[in-house]
Amino acid sequence: MSSFENLRIVDNFYQTSLFFPMPTVIISTLCENGSTTLGPYSLIQPYYVAGKDYYAMLLCCRNSSNTAQNILRNGKCAINFIDDKPSTFKEAVKLSWPGDKPEEKMPKCKFKLEKSLLEEESGEVRPQVLSDAIQVIECTWMRELDGADKDAAGELNGYEGPYHDFNGITSKFGAHFILRVDKILMKKKYADAIINGVRSKDFPPLPVDYGYRDSKNFWFHRKRKVRAELLQMREASLESVRYAADRADDKVKFTDEALKTVLAVPRVFLPLVLKGCVDWAKENGVELVTEEHMKIIQDKRAKEKAEKKK
Repeated sequence: MSSFENLRIVDNFYQTSLFFPMPTVIISTLCENGSTTLGPYSLIQPYYVAGKDYYAMLLCCRNSSNTAQNILRNGKCAINFIDDKPSTFKEAVKLSWPGDKPEEKMPKCKFKLEKSLLEEESGEVRPQVLSDAIQVIECTWMRELDGADKDAAGELNGYEGPYHDFNGITSKFGAHFILRVDKILMKKKYADAIINGVRSKDFPPLPVDYGYRDSKNFWFHRKRKVRAELLQMREASLESVRYAADRADDKVKFTDEALKTVLAVPRVFLPLVLKGCVDWAKENGVELVTEEHMKIIQDKRAKEKAEKKK
């Protein structure tokens, strides 16, 4: 006999039938008049994380919301990660009432805004970002995906089909947006921690809401002490890494000493790492990759990661 109860699956099941841990963010978008409006969201997550020409987030929301209508109109937004102070979360909840217009809610909003770094650099008008945000992801909607480039703002009472599968208007009242990551901004304290090595005390106080809400309350959780759990270090055998390396390219080969530097790479990532080494070797006219070459490649990767964080 099962030890579980069977709960009915209904609309908004993540709120009504589950305790589902999610982030709490404030998404800023541009209104028609060029002003910035804010909306709190939890249905936001990484989407493209590797292997593409760009990285992306995925946002799920009502297609009649101010956020969705503004993204449909101009394709720009910023994802602002707020702290977990009760006063901050209370301000976020104030912004969450469906149907409130920007001109009604923004004058009462206590969040401070500042100009987007992208706007400062390029002159392109972008949504403002929260000054007190811990980190911000500035994004552009990839409207060409899934044929969503014809989707337009203006319909507030539900869109008629046909609907897209994963981008743009996906149902009568729903929308999904694949948002290209243009820039990641972070307060210096936390950026320094990522660059120099994160300790338990360096994790920011980000709130987690649990999806479930009743007719009266939103529920959220404040950060407690972060606990570290050591990764299991599993080294592959030199023979198995050699097997993969010999099949990575028909011309570029590796010494045993070079392959020993990647023994700890998880097997699922090994082909990608070896491909990067082969690409570097071909660019530099190298046919036998040595341990010294691997150090050069690793230094190059480290510099590229540091540049991306700037």
